[in-house]
Amino acid sequence: MKSLPANTRIWLSALVLIAGAAWIWVSRATPGDTTAGKIPLPRQGFLAPDFSLQTADGQDIRLSDLRGRPVLVNLWTSWCPPCRQEMPAMQQAYADFHDQGFEILAVNATNQDNLPDAQQFAADLSLTFPILLDTQGEVSQLYQLRSLPTSFFIDREGVIREVVIGGPMSEALLRIRIQEMLEE
Repeated sequence: MKSLPANTRIWLSALVLIAGAAWIWVSRATPGDTTAGKIPLPRQGFLAPDFSLQTADGQDIRLSDLRGRPVLVNLWTSWCPPCRQEMPAMQQAYADFHDQGFEILAVNATNQDNLPDAQQFAADLSLTFPILLDTQGEVSQLYQLRSLPTSFFIDREGVIREVVIGGPMSEALLRIRIQEMLEE
């Protein structure tokens, strides 16, 4: 088979490059064509998936009702040692920052725990923030829970700013993230 002359190869290569650049330009995603992280997904930079759960006394709490406030969603169980270790720091942060608009939703993975143990855990540690009961594991599944504890720092717009998997979470990290979200 006969090869093409050098000039023809250069022209064909240039034509392919121009066609490729034109295709990239035509098929680009323009602003507004993507979700820009505004679809719910339990990952940093995405809108936090909404949920509604009850407390032990039957109060319904919906995450989306807290828009405009920074929120820490913490998934835990009573039998989890790192969960027990980080709760005092969370309680102190709640006491220090709640009046500034900060909220904690402590979601007990009740489908992996039991209600009496969860209630005793909260009483032993004198927790005053809302303890929500995920009796069917819906929030655990929605937030793709893989390790306990798992915490989601959610900004005023409802976007997940940081995910902390495992623990115990340090008090310094907790306070820094809360202050950052409050200052925005």
